[in-house]
Amino acid sequence: MSRYRLLAIDIDGTLVNSNDELTPATQAALVRAGQAGIHVVLATGRRYSRTLHLVEPLAIDVPLVTASGALVKDPATHETLYRAEFDRQVLCEALAVVRRRGYDPVLCADTYTQGFDFYYPRAGVESPELAEYLALNPNSGRLRPELVDDPPPDVFNGFVMGTSAEMSALEAELQRQLPGKLYTHVLRSPRYAGYMCELSPAGATKWWAIQRLAAAWSIDEASICAVGDDVNDIPMIRAAGLGVAMGNALQAVKAAADRIAPTHDENGVAEVVEWLLS
Repeated sequence: MSRYRLLAIDIDGTLVNSNDELTPATQAALVRAGQAGIHVVLATGRRYSRTLHLVEPLAIDVPLVTASGALVKDPATHETLYRAEFDRQVLCEALAVVRRRGYDPVLCADTYTQGFDFYYPRAGVESPELAEYLALNPNSGRLRPELVDDPPPDVFNGFVMGTSAEMSALEAELQRQLPGKLYTHVLRSPRYAGYMCELSPAGATKWWAIQRLAAAWSIDEASICAVGDDVNDIPMIRAAGLGVAMGNALQAVKAAADRIAPTHDENGVAEVVEWLLS
């Protein structure tokens, strides 16, 4: 029996290859892990609705940690297991910083069963990066003109889009204005041209969510393996009993890891499963 009882896996750059495919080898490896008694968890920056198609081929229960840890759901029932909560004053102050710098925020809400995932403040956004995002997700958001001044209560995560330099500068400003009150990072999804400055309630990381699932299953942190490739994976890779960076991971992620797996185009996750089962 494997000493590891929970396997937390990032999606983009980790679980799926560069063509956004869950390969048969990786799929079969996850089924073997589940059959061996290892709890498999997908932990992603994606929205909940954009993860469901990856769970369907698997014959095992796979909770979904989404929005970089801010929302955890059971895909079998769409039940919310855990959800981060903003301090409303902190959220309003953060949105004021975003607006002063001339950006339009997107705020994610736990509204999947209502047919949408996020709110945005206006149709004619100036940022070409955000315009692309909205064009690629035409039915996933709801227009809310008062979003910045009066954010809805079900918001758990948000992001702003622009260039890498712009988003890094925005993150630095948010941390200067609201030190210790937000969890932020800048990353780029392979689906979009722009970079995202993502903001969540303080402490609401992927590791925060994984800890709660592990506690519910009576799994200690030393028995967790976490695998990823980007900056929002670093907290779980550092804290897990076995932290694994993909061969295609950023250097900062590799520096935080205990082991380096093959790349996502070399079925690296399948290799990690072999390590755990050997």
